Formats: sequence, C-alpha cells, structure tokens
Amino acid sequence: MGGPRIGLAGAALAVTILLASCGSETIAPQTKSAAKGPILTVQQANAPTWASVSAEVSTVDQAQALARIPGILSKVTVKDGDYVKKGQLIARIVDSQLGYQSGAYGAQAAAAQAQAAQAKADLSRTQFLYNNGVYSKARLEQAQAAASAAAAQVRAAQQQQSAVKAVAGQGAVLAPSTGRVLNADVPAGSAVAPGMSIATITSGPVILRLDLPESLVGQVRVGSAVVTGDINSNGQGERGAITKIYPSVNSGQVRADATMPGLDGSLIGRRVAAKVEAGSHTALLVPAKYVTTRFGIDYVSVRGPKGELATVPVQTSPSMEKGMVEILSGISAGDRLVLGTSK
Repeated sequence: MGGPRIGLAGAALAVTILLASCGSETIAPQTKSAAKGPILTVQQANAPTWASVSAEVSTVDQAQALARIPGILSKVTVKDGDYVKKGQLIARIVDSQLGYQSGAYGAQAAAAQAQAAQAKADLSRTQFLYNNGVYSKARLEQAQAAASAAAAQVRAAQQQQSAVKAVAGQGAVLAPSTGRVLNADVPAGSAVAPGMSIATITSGPVILRLDLPESLVGQVRVGSAVVTGDINSNGQGERGAITKIYPSVNSGQVRADATMPGLDGSLIGRRVAAKVEAGSHTALLVPAKYVTTRFGIDYVSVRGPKGELATVPVQTSPSMEKGMVEILSGISAGDRLVLGTSK
C-alpha cells in the first residue's frame, strides 16, 4: 500500500518543481555583444501638432451670371464643367414686348421726321418771303421755332427707340469672369426675371477651404502649414499654407483658406481630408531608417552603457518631417540607437 502512495507523491513533487522552474524564467530583450553601425543619441525636439479638419476644393470667389431683363431664356450655350472667358456669350433672353415697343417708337420717329421736313420747308419759304419784305420778323421767328420743335421731336423718338434696343441688348447674358462653369441649371425656354442666376462660374485661383473647429482658433494662424493626402512615415503629402482666416464663427466652425501648389481644380466642391498645424509639442524624432518592422511591430537597436545591444519594441507615429518618425514609447531621451543592427 505504501509503494503507490510514494509514487504519486514523487510525481506531484516533480510536476511542482517543473512548474516552478518554468515560472522563474523571464523574457529579456534580444542582446548582442557589440554595437556596430552609426550611433544616434535620441534628443527631444519641438514638433508641430497636427489636427484633422475637413476641407473643400474651392476658388477665391464664385461669380454669378444674372438675368438683367424679364423674358424667355431662348438659348444656353454652356453646360456644367465648360471653361469660359470673361465677356463670352453664355445665354440669351428674349422679351417680345421690347420688339413691339421698338416698332412703336420707330413709327413715332418716322412721323416726327416727316413733320420736321415739313417744318423745314415752311421755314425756308418764310425766310424767302421775309427777305423780300413780305413777312415780318415775328413770322420768321415763329417758323424757326416750329422747325426746332419738330427736330427735337425727331431726336426724342430716336432716343426712345435706342433705349428700347439697349434694353433688348441686355438680354445677352455674358460670363462675368474667366473660369469654369459650376452649374447652369436653368434650361432654355424657361421664363426668367431680373436678378435670377443663369450660371455660376469660378473666379480666381483654386484654393483649399478649411472648416476649423472653434477650439483651434487660438492655435491656427495665417502661415500655418496644411497637408492633404496620405501621410506616411516619410512625411509625404501635398503641402500648403493658410492665407486667410475669416473673422466669424458659424455653427461652431471657422472658415479658412489655404493655397496649395498643384491643387486639382477639376472638381470644385470636392471634400478632402486635411491636417492643419495647430501649435507644437515636445517629441522624440528619429530618422525612419533606425526603425525596422517585423510582423507588424517596430523595433530599434539600443546601445547599453557597456556597448551591448538590445532590440527594443517601440510605438511610432508618422511625422511631417521628411524621413523622420516620432517615437511615442519604448525609449527615452538620451538613449543611443544603432543603425542597421535590428533584425
């Protein structure tokens, strides 16, 4: 009876010793005997703080081509996306009443011209008889006044006819600026009224219009950097700068304009993701070449006080500085990194 009990107790003791030996092991960073390659001493530096904002591709201004007279939109010569030049005819408005008015004033001008011709002939005869002592000077002056009045009526009728023609000429809708047509939604054949928008045209250079949270107003200023596109570990992306901040708050947001070289203006109104510089913070910036990635984890090689190497996992973040990354955790200022030894 004693043999089996001793065997069980011995087996239990062996398992206990085995577990204790396993628990006593610790996982240490991989070390190497000597440091090789260039050495970098990590130092703190001021890095810009980037805030994600919403942005829209826009232009400095948008010009409206407006109707100046009431009537029927007889034709529209442009469509959305067309490029137009300032002064180009883009639509025409016709008011049939203006044709009737012009005809009426034309008839009045013809009648006035006939009366003026008759008054001129009477003046000529009166002048002849006055010169021969038949008519008195008062009769001559009366004929001269009648001729002047008839000539004035001719000029008045002609001016009225010209005014009607000028109003009819305002039916031509011209492009107010050089740019691209954003929308021309009014179809031909529609009745329009003065002040109605016929087309909207871009005006000025293409810009990036940002909607900034009200909380960023104190950190963002004219000249602050703006980045769009995919930001990777090399700090790549389209870069620009804020040129104008509008002095008003609308629904908790402040509008700002930024210029960006090479900005695609083919789609005005397109929303893009952007980051804006909003202050600065202290960070550990190291060249990206000192960081290696294995199985989704970033590592750096740290040189110890006796020259030994330790492969240390770190948490990194993309930096806007080209070729640099920001170390968030894993090392501290004063650590020495070795290039080309983390494998």
